Amino acid sequence: MLKFWQQCLALFFFFLVLPIHVASAAVDYMPVNQIQPGMQGVAKTVIQGTKIEEFGVEVLGIMANKGPSGDLILVRTYGDLIDRTGGIVQGMSGSPVYINGKLVGAIAYGWPLSDHRIGMVTPIQDMLKLWDAPDIKNNRELQRISLTEEFEPVATPLMAAGFTEPALKMLTEKLKPLNMIPYAVGGAPADTNYGPLEPGSSVGVELVRGDISLSALGTVTYVEDGKVLAFGHPFLKKGNTSYFMTNAYVFTAVDGLESGFKVGTTGEAVGVINQDRSAGIAGQLNKYPNIVPIRMKITDEQLGRTQDLAVQVIHDEQLVPALAASSVFNAVDKTMDRVGPGTARVSFEIMAQDMPGEILKRDNMFYTAGSIGELTVAELFDALNLLANNKFNPVEIMDVKVNISVSEDRKTASILEARAATATAKPGDTVNLNVKLKPFRGDPVTKTVPVVIPKDQPAGPVMLEVRGGGLIPVTQLLLKQQGIDLSQGKDRQKSFADILKDFQENDRNNELVVEIMDVKAGAYLENGDDVAAANPKQSTKTKPSAAKANPVPIAGSPAVSDTNSLNKTRLTTDYIIDNDTKVMLNIVKP
Repeated sequence: MLKFWQQCLALFFFFLVLPIHVASAAVDYMPVNQIQPGMQGVAKTVIQGTKIEEFGVEVLGIMANKGPSGDLILVRTYGDLIDRTGGIVQGMSGSPVYINGKLVGAIAYGWPLSDHRIGMVTPIQDMLKLWDAPDIKNNRELQRISLTEEFEPVATPLMAAGFTEPALKMLTEKLKPLNMIPYAVGGAPADTNYGPLEPGSSVGVELVRGDISLSALGTVTYVEDGKVLAFGHPFLKKGNTSYFMTNAYVFTAVDGLESGFKVGTTGEAVGVINQDRSAGIAGQLNKYPNIVPIRMKITDEQLGRTQDLAVQVIHDEQLVPALAASSVFNAVDKTMDRVGPGTARVSFEIMAQDMPGEILKRDNMFYTAGSIGELTVAELFDALNLLANNKFNPVEIMDVKVNISVSEDRKTASILEARAATATAKPGDTVNLNVKLKPFRGDPVTKTVPVVIPKDQPAGPVMLEVRGGGLIPVTQLLLKQQGIDLSQGKDRQKSFADILKDFQENDRNNELVVEIMDVKAGAYLENGDDVAAANPKQSTKTKPSAAKANPVPIAGSPAVSDTNSLNKTRLTTDYIIDNDTKVMLNIVKP
């Protein structure tokens, strides 16, 4: 099945990316040891549209071993373009610098809160080494950029096209650990003529592509035989990478107190960025990166609106969960066109290679009095994070499908009471438990839950805990409050397949769950093992519910090791159950 999908995706990518004509001409290089203070030259970049313009550069000196990849060339910039931008701005990184017609390197660094006309150039000989770096799949290790406090890279701003304000806020929070700040932009004019990538052209490094776009903009330094060098400093410094390489359109350059930046957006996908290292980024034209396709169907029940959206996210283990969750939330927020409370039904399906079972499925219901849109992506984020960061083996995510239906209605219900059809039962009997629910602003309804008494259940009194699926089992909660977590040791011994099975079969918020507690022994029956418990009389309190506006939803947390245990019975309802109760039974000998 996976081979079939791989063939389909390969054909799709083949027709999606067409060969791009490239302006490529061999140039002479000027090594650092030939550069002297006082030398003057020119640099190239784009500050509006796709037109390449020049500005002046004067060498001030050589900063030996000051850069992450070696020497840096200290320069002062000048000219009409610099007067218009106020100096070196974000997005100029990679601008090629020429002296006497020879390529010296790329504008890459500047000082914050100082003269923006002063900057540092990464030598071209250090950048050329990127083309010889190994290109090994899945060799992606996130590292922090190591620079002195004296200067910093000309930052690479992220351009976010098609994101709503709440989605942009979520994206900003999730990207904060990577020190990346996205800016909202629009799309390029329909009649834009990008032309070939050449030194001085704007180039995009795209992380999300499709109905929305998330990208970083910089400048091309050098092109040769379909190979591209740009930026002059790292983007994320992930080493061997697989990002989209695109051409780009620049709306304008914005001046700022700390640092100005270019405002622009990406255009056509023209290749892959496969190296992201200290001296800059490097890529190959007419090739396509590894991606995670995400297809979304979002419905707002009140508006009667359904939208089908799709994005492609770069295949990076650290970034996939955050980028995918933000993209799906953006789709929900656009469809709802509001922020506030509501109920959501969420289902998703993830197909992946080298994953037990090949397909991971999950469905659930959520309610919150806060932002329902944000809650809809909680379990999807957990699932992708579970796959991307599993400790067993790399997983190639091939396809993600998400279906979300959102309503303004509050579809929650409280348990009023629960009664057993009989006061006594024998091991192996099925006891019907009648549970009365009170829906929010609705009339009470009764649900019957058939509970099977384990065949090895000893005689004596037992307590049936009746709760909503989004609630943590009382005994597990009390033990955790005492610092005892029974699941940790078991999780360490579980296989990848077992962990995925647990995730898929975790209790759902709209389920009635009945579990057996042994009153005489003061124990909670889990897979037939006796577990010491606190005083059962203390277990009558209502536990936290995922139906309420909790900052972090409890829904989806593993309740027990084996959700198919005979000691647990579940019944799906149309409501999110938000409290619990107890029922006493007396077990007699056969």
